[in-house]
Amino acid sequence: MSYSSVFQVAVTTGHGRYPAAPPYSASETYPEYPFGAATLTDEANPAYEGVREALHLLELDVAHYGQKNWNPLGDVVRPGDTVVLKPNFIREFRETQEGHEDCVITHGSVIRAALDYVYIALKGQGRIIIADAPQNDADFDAIRRIAGLDEIQAFYQRHAALDVDVFDLRPEKARKVDGVIVGHERLPGDPAGYVKVNLGRHSMFAEVEHLCHLLYGSEYDTGEIRRHHTDGVHEYMISKTVLNADCVINLPKLKTHKKTGLTVSMKNLVGINGNKNWLPHHRDGTPAQGGDQFADDGIMHRIERKSMQCFRKAFPYFGPLRNIVAGPIKSVGKSLFGDTNKDAIRSGNWHGNDTTWRMAIDLNRILLYADRHGTLCASPARQPLCIVDGIVGGEGNGPLDSTPKSSGVVLAGTNAVAVDLACARLMGFDYRRLPILHRAMEEHPLGMLISDDDDVTCRSDDLQWDRALAQWDGAGLAFEPHFGWRGHIEVNCPL
Repeated sequence: MSYSSVFQVAVTTGHGRYPAAPPYSASETYPEYPFGAATLTDEANPAYEGVREALHLLELDVAHYGQKNWNPLGDVVRPGDTVVLKPNFIREFRETQEGHEDCVITHGSVIRAALDYVYIALKGQGRIIIADAPQNDADFDAIRRIAGLDEIQAFYQRHAALDVDVFDLRPEKARKVDGVIVGHERLPGDPAGYVKVNLGRHSMFAEVEHLCHLLYGSEYDTGEIRRHHTDGVHEYMISKTVLNADCVINLPKLKTHKKTGLTVSMKNLVGINGNKNWLPHHRDGTPAQGGDQFADDGIMHRIERKSMQCFRKAFPYFGPLRNIVAGPIKSVGKSLFGDTNKDAIRSGNWHGNDTTWRMAIDLNRILLYADRHGTLCASPARQPLCIVDGIVGGEGNGPLDSTPKSSGVVLAGTNAVAVDLACARLMGFDYRRLPILHRAMEEHPLGMLISDDDDVTCRSDDLQWDRALAQWDGAGLAFEPHFGWRGHIEVNCPL
């Protein structure tokens, strides 16, 4: 597939904070606001303004901007469509820091603003769904409370012609003690079910298939992950709700990531896969051994690897004792091998991770090219749109233990790679050092439609960003990388 398009990315700035009270209605009487002045909030809502301005900067429905009939999503959402809004709902708490601090999940005010513009485009006909498959130990009810989803749903029930559904797409939840999985509980899962999608030779794992016997997923059962990535098969368990959608609105958070360097639009698609243990996260061993679990094969890493192999085999047989011994075992592990939330690199949490970016690119190809039955098409099967919540970003030990980064930005675009290229540069990272980006731009039968940062032009209310992406200079917002990536991805690091 050849690439020739120039993609536009909107970068709107100066949005200093989130509103405090759901359902996060607009605070100004915008001409197109669909619910009337009586529903406006008395509290300023910079997030709503940020989403609105980003859509304006994308030059969507330019002829009607400032008028009651402005419909910026009219070209991607049509009356009668099913639209899925996909936030980043990874987890409701940070690993070592108190509070949520608005830097882990997509804020409800950004979701609400995007939701309103979807509603305008549907014109009372169609279906709206907010859906995600968070991390396996996340409390979805707690996430709903933090994001204000109950209040948003109630608002739509009172004032709109369409209801809003909210789905947790996970079929099960892991029970953990101090981060150690001690059991599982069944969840309702996706009410539409799941579709097994096999990328086969189109998978990014096809080129390292001889190493797939080393893959590790999200849980101790390595047999499960390896069964789904072997002998020409590279498959994922994709939400049928997502595949049934005519349009998916991707609503990621602007954050660093321990396995991919950053997590924005592309990495956010891990939440369209139901079973987390079908997702490769790293390969056991060091690069010299075909793995990317550790950077080196020092004595302590060798002891740790052998210890973990024994633990994974034995722990399932502990039965009810798992709840009792998990904490002490984890404490001993930290004292011997270091704390992965502070300075210890393990589980592929470093710049040499050669696995997670492959999984993320695979999922992006599926969203773009798989039809509702999971069959891969020659041309895109649905229209995505990305709106990035960067009002408060997350830096440092992302994505689960981020430190808040007050950035005040909202970005938007119709190509996930283009949007993430702009996000990386805004964060002060060099995309050439991020495989999730530079490998996504390679020629491929199921291409991501972009080959270089020269293919991206940015529209912004800030002159330093209002230019071709390749012309951006400086360190941008200078996000602090995860410690496993520090010194390797910043724009001022030598190649």
